[in-house]
Amino acid sequence: MSVPQEFVAVLDFGSQYAQLIARRIREHEVYAEILPHTTPAAQLRGGRAPIGIVLTGGPASVYAEGAPRCDPEILRLGVPVLAICYGMQLACLLLGGDVRPAAGREFGRTRARVLDAADLLEGVPAETTVWMSHGDAVDRVGADFRPLAATDNCPLAAVRHRSAPVYGVQFHPEVTHTVEGGRIFRNFLYRICRARGEWRTASLIERAVAGIREQVKDAGVVCGLSGGVDSAVTALLGHRAVGERLASIFVDNGLLRVGEREAVEKTFREALGLRLRTVDAAERFLEALRGVTDPEEKRTRIGHLFVDVFAEEARGIPGARFLAQGTLYPDVIESVSAHGGPTARIKTHHNVGGLPAALPFGLVEPLRDLFKDEVRRMGTALGLPEDLVWRHPFPGPGLAVRVLGEVTRERLATVRAADAIVREEIRRAGLERHVAQAFAVLLPVASVGVMGDGRTYEAAVAVRAVTTDDFMTADWARLPAEVLATISSRIINEVRGVNRVVYDVSTKPPSTIEWE
Repeated sequence: MSVPQEFVAVLDFGSQYAQLIARRIREHEVYAEILPHTTPAAQLRGGRAPIGIVLTGGPASVYAEGAPRCDPEILRLGVPVLAICYGMQLACLLLGGDVRPAAGREFGRTRARVLDAADLLEGVPAETTVWMSHGDAVDRVGADFRPLAATDNCPLAAVRHRSAPVYGVQFHPEVTHTVEGGRIFRNFLYRICRARGEWRTASLIERAVAGIREQVKDAGVVCGLSGGVDSAVTALLGHRAVGERLASIFVDNGLLRVGEREAVEKTFREALGLRLRTVDAAERFLEALRGVTDPEEKRTRIGHLFVDVFAEEARGIPGARFLAQGTLYPDVIESVSAHGGPTARIKTHHNVGGLPAALPFGLVEPLRDLFKDEVRRMGTALGLPEDLVWRHPFPGPGLAVRVLGEVTRERLATVRAADAIVREEIRRAGLERHVAQAFAVLLPVASVGVMGDGRTYEAAVAVRAVTTDDFMTADWARLPAEVLATISSRIINEVRGVNRVVYDVSTKPPSTIEWE
């Protein structure tokens, strides 16, 4: 996808939130681009120069041997810099300050006092809640810095350089728990960087269509359609770009939810008028997963087999040399360190790290740099039905990663039935738009129960429901007790082989949304 001239460079020091920072910036209609922390100042000075630079957080200590550093000249370019957490510590260190282990570590919500409300903190209340996550802190800064905010444990919670446009915050404005985080980013972008704001939904669609046309030229394109909003938007963008040279393929891999296949065929053939081919490959996928318990191996085998199926189907499509898929930014960051930074891999997504090294196609991924909310806005603008735009995400590997342990036909039937009950009761309670994702997970354990005065030793099912804006961070949904009671009662009474239901009350991080 072509990008606008106006952009903010986000230098990644290994933060799991690097993409979240980019998303927060884009919310304010300014394009953000993730770059390695090793990007030289000369690259940022010439050509398409950024209007602002953000230094992200990271897991290292700035004083540790081998800790990631940026080119010190970046701080002397005259381009406004917002340095966050590790980034602030590094900027202050490079400009003459000291960083040491904090006297009191801060993790989670913290009250901050604003000492100087000009520029970066313009409009922020005198006291506000911020999200901290640090064991180190800036211990001393030179006379060239002035403090902007403080907490009880961190007297230098925010600073700015007196002569250079360098700002630092020890807290994380990108996390929604920082109440005024959006205002802080807007101040940085429009008050300090003087942004115009060129990153809008209409321009996203235009750039994506132009990018597809430029990439594929006169070749045919096979689109892997899952039925979710990501692949649906990809298919519609591809259709706009190449018309009838796009063939959408939906693979029934036997790992689908109740009614999934029928809903996809009806929506894409009847409502959207796309050329859709359905492939029944359930037996092949189940055979490939026989005896496999490791989640990374599951994802890899599923990813490879998807490509095999697409390749076989593409042989009947003249000139098909490209595979289009709905890969998003969160898929990329959780699968690989995509920008050369020291970010840890969390899990392989079947459509990223799970793909074979040698592909028989060129990959078309028009959404690879986008977040879910951006894709949903595009879907609405492209005319997708509202229920599809807001459909809860479903992982590419399907129910295979919601069956912990070996995937068998019987275990799939169990989790499929339980999952249908969870989704039905969420809809019945009118909570579908209040919950970002809700599903059931079959656990690889059995527990003792009593049914009909007799002892049982049967499976346990976990229910997972989360709220989130971006799927990079998430909180567990506070479902009403009566809804949980109904879900539990129905699963135990209607799904054979289950005698216990538990509710997952963990956040992301430290947990991920999916269990595998």
